[in-house]
Amino acid sequence: MSVLEDKKIVLGVTGSIAAYKSCEITRELMRRGAQVQVVMTKNAEKFITPLTLQTLSGKKAVSDPFDLQWESEIGHISLADGADAIVVAPATASFIGKMAGAIADTLLGAVILATKAPVVVCPAMNVNMYSNPLVRGNFEKLTGAGVVIVGPAEGDLACGWEGKGRLSETEEIIAEIERAVAPDDFKGKKLLVTAGASREYIDPVRFISNPSTGKMGCAIARAGWLRGADVVLVSGAGAGIDLPGMRRVEAKSVQEMFDVVMENAGDADFVIKAAAVGDYAPAKEEKEKIKKTSETMCLQLEKTPDILEEVGKSLKKNGRGKKSVVVGFSAETQSIIENSQKKLKKKNADMIVANDVSAEGSGFGTDTNQAVFIKPEGEPQSLPLMTKDALGHKILDAALGIYEGKYDNG
Repeated sequence: MSVLEDKKIVLGVTGSIAAYKSCEITRELMRRGAQVQVVMTKNAEKFITPLTLQTLSGKKAVSDPFDLQWESEIGHISLADGADAIVVAPATASFIGKMAGAIADTLLGAVILATKAPVVVCPAMNVNMYSNPLVRGNFEKLTGAGVVIVGPAEGDLACGWEGKGRLSETEEIIAEIERAVAPDDFKGKKLLVTAGASREYIDPVRFISNPSTGKMGCAIARAGWLRGADVVLVSGAGAGIDLPGMRRVEAKSVQEMFDVVMENAGDADFVIKAAAVGDYAPAKEEKEKIKKTSETMCLQLEKTPDILEEVGKSLKKNGRGKKSVVVGFSAETQSIIENSQKKLKKKNADMIVANDVSAEGSGFGTDTNQAVFIKPEGEPQSLPLMTKDALGHKILDAALGIYEGKYDNG
């Protein structure tokens, strides 16, 4: 379930060449379960028709503040009161100036001034307009009033110039809308997440690894970011997402990941180790490619550092373990509950997320997962198959419950 499910989003569209991108934004919001009401300025209608956006959203796209029928049926105050978020994409320099000056000479402007909902503004303009001190001053006024500014992006502009001024990509805009409507129950908390697979090199062209794509760990990191956490994502090979304000550190080998985790775990409120790392690594990495010279080859392996266990020990030793929450993962193919309960105890973890990677829809590289939460007390909690994004939020819910319990108890 998306955080946008059943959320009421007012999408404001102003008179920019980028107005056509509002179609894609509308469709993506609808795909994630949001209810979209489009409010246009008159100049926006010169770039895209209200009928187009009405067809996509399923609701009349409005622009006239003196549309008496619409005003009597819905009204701009009701629209402002009922919105979960108001998004202006694209937002021109002119409209941003009016917002900064609290001018409500358009229906969209009136709705924005009357709302208490989060407001997200996505600028689109010429690079010189964007860098103009007067426009920069307007941005400062808006951010000072709590408005979220997304972009603009850098690149080729419709006017022929190159630089900052492009409307941000839809994916980035949607992420900020999700963040605006999501609960902020992780605000002020540090979340350290590991994701992806480790690579232990045999020689420059060969390595030992596993099929993990990091989707689960990235889903947890994204969920934490949406909910206001200060996120540090330690990403293995081929994994990782980049979100504004989130710090991502790449670590390919187990040793590299161990070093980064231990460096950042000391002040973390939550440590969630979702990465699939190797238990063993080649004792020696050859500097040159190994040639095929014999029928057999013997490869000596040595044990790698146990990141989860060492984090648990470290936090327990410095007293941080009384407040921090440590969550590990257990990818199993048999005796899932029994093996995960043993792991929970051995690793000094607060919770283990166990899953059967041999089950359909629950293995590496899938967009879904089915998990069992194992805690020191109580019965194992089995969850149904769901998207990894949804499971990411479930894991954070459980971790937050443990965290609050630790504080309640001392």
